Amino acid sequence: MHTALDRDPAGFDEHESKFVAQIRQHGWFRTGVQGKMGLPSFSYTTGFWCTLGFPEIVVFSLKPEAAHDLVRQIFGAVRAGERLGFGKRAGGILSNLDVALLPVDKRHYTEHLGWSRWFYGGDDFPSVQLVWPDRQNRFPWEGAFDGDYARAQPNLTDDSWAPALQA
Repeated sequence: MHTALDRDPAGFDEHESKFVAQIRQHGWFRTGVQGKMGLPSFSYTTGFWCTLGFPEIVVFSLKPEAAHDLVRQIFGAVRAGERLGFGKRAGGILSNLDVALLPVDKRHYTEHLGWSRWFYGGDDFPSVQLVWPDRQNRFPWEGAFDGDYARAQPNLTDDSWAPALQA
């Protein structure tokens, strides 16, 4: 796998150089994107795939500090050997609530994973959406999900949300 880490840094602008330096130093970087025109803010990682062999993560509607702490916790857990499953509830990541890691459909990469696409030189890397539940620990695809949270997490999967989600 070729990444920006393999490219000649002389060709980088100032932002690209700083971005790559952060990944060299920490193994990953979190990019925050402000919400606009009624769409929620989101954060995504770059470097998880090349450093850990773990998909990049996209998470919506969390404050930047909370998103950073959350993905840093996941990075540390995976680096320590913890195996996080995909398509099923996972506890112990977001205080007393479960989360789910669902594959992001590649048609969403351009709009949601810009720096990762630059870093990997295209879309040849996996990504998952970290989906969080409402206060009753229900997910968007569950019938009783709190509608106030509905727009906070756009569905980046293949539009089926989670038909294979395991309890």
